[in-house]
Amino acid sequence: MKKAVLIICLLLLIGCKSKTVNRDTEDLKIKPVSTAEINANQQKKAYDLGKRVLETCNTSKFKPFNETEVTQSVMENTTEERLTKTCQRFRQYYGSFIDLKLDGVYRTKQEVIYRYHALYTKKVANKELRVFVNEDNLVSAIKSMDWDEKFDSKLEGQ
Repeated sequence: MKKAVLIICLLLLIGCKSKTVNRDTEDLKIKPVSTAEINANQQKKAYDLGKRVLETCNTSKFKPFNETEVTQSVMENTTEERLTKTCQRFRQYYGSFIDLKLDGVYRTKQEVIYRYHALYTKKVANKELRVFVNEDNLVSAIKSMDWDEKFDSKLEGQ
């Protein structure tokens, strides 16, 4: 199971570039976004693209992203072939994907993070999906991981 989660994280952790960046701690801080500040169109886009990725696990058919939805690196790294391999394990462990439930919206200096609880048919599934949207309103990363109940409490310490 750890191997499957690692593979998922590697495949879905999209949009990372290795380059030298000088950052101060302000760049790394994640702050909650109030409901009034949430951009409804951006929220819908994050939900739709996150759901499209996870629904591939149910249908084995993926509608490729385009340049108006995601960054180039996300487009290159999210292929039907890669998703299908990952989804085979997800279906085995968690059952069929049902839906995403928004748990919170957060902001860093460069992007907005939509945190979803991914709902599956098997009760043992306790997964989350984070969709990162950059300043150009493009999805810059999609990351799947185990659900962390203490996520918000970690933010208070920053």
